Amino acid sequence: MRKGCVLAILLLVALNLNLAAAQTIVNGVIDQPLTVIPGDALRGRTIVASRQTGLCLLCHSGPFPEERFQGNLAPELSSSVARYTAPQLRARIVDTSHFNSNTIMPAYYRTDLLNRVAPKFVGQTILSGQEIEDVVAFLLSLNTSVQ
Repeated sequence: MRKGCVLAILLLVALNLNLAAAQTIVNGVIDQPLTVIPGDALRGRTIVASRQTGLCLLCHSGPFPEERFQGNLAPELSSSVARYTAPQLRARIVDTSHFNSNTIMPAYYRTDLLNRVAPKFVGQTILSGQEIEDVVAFLLSLNTSVQ
């Protein structure tokens, strides 16, 4: 194997280890992004509003005038995210049960210690790391529009 290929493989392994470590909640935050590609607020908005992907609007409401039915079981997104930073939001989306053991919000980026997971979904996260980063970018964009 060529030296360039070996170096590329080692770099990818190191990058994956860093991204895996990044999903650990420490002091209420996940400091490092889950991907090397920055989040995209427009993709994040699509995920949050989607009835197939994020399912956020089942419980939350938000600035989605095109969506007729929005949830009222959880805080409204614009006001609830205004006090959080990107690392705090990331941690809450990855595993909100870290903050509230009685939450009904799923852990969007965990594969362990979950209940009643259908066999075909075992070992899979609800959202990918990139989708989490996209949602974080969208939620942060709400912060700027509320101020």
